[in-house]
Amino acid sequence: MAKKENESKTFHSLVESADRKFARVRDLPLYGRAPQNHYFQKVFRAYTRLWKYQQDNRSKLVDCGLSRWEIGEIASRIGQLYFNQYMRSSEARFLVEAYVFYEAILERKYFDSGGSGKAKVAVGVRFKELRFYARFLLVALILNKIDMVRLLAERFKTLVDDSKANFRETNFKEWKLVVQEIFHFMEVDSAFTNVRPLRYCALFDSHPASHPYLARFHARKIIKFRDALLTSYHKNEVKFAELTLDTYRMMQCLEWEPSESLYQKRPVESVYKKHPVELSENGTVIDHSGASGLIDINLAADLTDPSLPSNPRKAVLYRPSVTYLLAVMATICEELPPESIMLIYLSASGKVARNNVFQIESSGESKKSSKDRVVCGAYSEQKIYALESHCNGKRESSDYHDSCLWLGPRGNGGSNALYPCDIIPFTRRPLFLIIDSDNSHAFKVLHGAERGEPAALLLSPLRPAFKNPSAVDTTHNGSQFTFFLTAPLQAFCQMVGLAPDSDMDSYNDAEEILSIAFSEWEVILCTSTGLDLVWAQVLSDPFLRRLILRFIFCRSVLSIFCPPEDDEQYLPICLPHLPSSVSARSEAVQSAIIQLANHLKVADCFQFDGKEAR
Repeated sequence: MAKKENESKTFHSLVESADRKFARVRDLPLYGRAPQNHYFQKVFRAYTRLWKYQQDNRSKLVDCGLSRWEIGEIASRIGQLYFNQYMRSSEARFLVEAYVFYEAILERKYFDSGGSGKAKVAVGVRFKELRFYARFLLVALILNKIDMVRLLAERFKTLVDDSKANFRETNFKEWKLVVQEIFHFMEVDSAFTNVRPLRYCALFDSHPASHPYLARFHARKIIKFRDALLTSYHKNEVKFAELTLDTYRMMQCLEWEPSESLYQKRPVESVYKKHPVELSENGTVIDHSGASGLIDINLAADLTDPSLPSNPRKAVLYRPSVTYLLAVMATICEELPPESIMLIYLSASGKVARNNVFQIESSGESKKSSKDRVVCGAYSEQKIYALESHCNGKRESSDYHDSCLWLGPRGNGGSNALYPCDIIPFTRRPLFLIIDSDNSHAFKVLHGAERGEPAALLLSPLRPAFKNPSAVDTTHNGSQFTFFLTAPLQAFCQMVGLAPDSDMDSYNDAEEILSIAFSEWEVILCTSTGLDLVWAQVLSDPFLRRLILRFIFCRSVLSIFCPPEDDEQYLPICLPHLPSSVSARSEAVQSAIIQLANHLKVADCFQFDGKEAR
């Protein structure tokens, strides 16, 4: 008995040591390139020792009172470690390993009380189980494991309902909101679950015809895409946990699709087996219905083609303050390797009620402080001069709230405003800036005002365009511009009022039309003598090249879709300008859109230049 007690003490000592190391790693920032692998390896070594110890001494520990939920909590921590490392590094292998651990926890029912009346479970254990479900849902969502997301969401909802019924003294209101979030997210994204992945897939996104021409860029100065910062801030935007729909789409768009062979091949329904079993390497049956801990910790798995560039690191910020956003930008910019470019994606509203400005002036903020934050209107003739004047504290009569993005709730004043001049310090390094806002054009003033490196700018239209505007809730369906950049054909279908999966054969043919068009445009860009150096330096990167091609498609579609008199409101802008050979009205571009519109039988939605769509 004394020996068993010693083993129990050793186990709990290992748990406490691993948890302390876990807390230190959990609190490390998820951005930047500061050396954190040392801490990561230390905490994994601690959990490896703990995991092996409970495997070797499982029966004795169970006799001493070890509960199945304690094993589940250890496995859940390991899954969380993998996921956090994925968020820091964007390496798919960590995301898949997190999924493996979470799926094993679910399949082996570590948090199950063993009976139908789950009131026997302590409320603290129930909260651990709820957190496990929420984390597993996030991992499955990012991995685009739609079937698993649906199953988890249903079980999560049942668990929350059960918790409310059996723990009446405890408030589960926040968990109810989490349930609403995931079902809302699934509802918005469900229309596009049967189509191609958002991630970069060589099968769909690689265009061999341009490879010989891309090779010539490697002989000159090229800039490597290393880091990205993604954030959105809209009222009532669709989100799950701290991942909004827009950042979710952009995050996926900037990654390689992992090989399908690396996913687990067991059907999702296996998680409902009463006594799940699997075969060991020697063919014997392993029963996981007991307090088993047979999950491998694998840090060495490689999930992508080694010939492909690595995923860019992505800092995904949820509703950051302006000061925090700028601090993260500064950290990433400072640690950016030589000859590298940083992508910044900002999706936020630029329209705030005018009384917000009056509140700033009447709240005691000095006029000097207000002037220091002011920039000029987007359409001033002397943009650069006005921008620098306002950055130096000079303001003309224009309302300064017309030239910013709002990263905060209404009525909180200028401290929540991000101005174009706030971005200028970061143009000392190469910058690829995507602004998705109803005030994006205000950032045109950045072109020519850079400090050291000309920036590449993709600016969204001021307003979305739809055939049936009343049928599309832009607040709850994400940004149209971001949708075009991440899923162009789906965005096209949404714009003209088509359900993308109503006729999958027709839809797949439309994908082929678009792929051929992109391949042609890619060759045109690569062989253009008028291509600005800003674009030429990034064209060899597959992710940025794909964004540029999709921008060309978005601009061209909207140009032909919207009335000419409304072009300024409904058209996106890129600076510096792309060659005229890929302009909205060029033969190569317009003919592809005519073909696509004819194929989908929506040609009546467009106004082509003297070309009959039939």
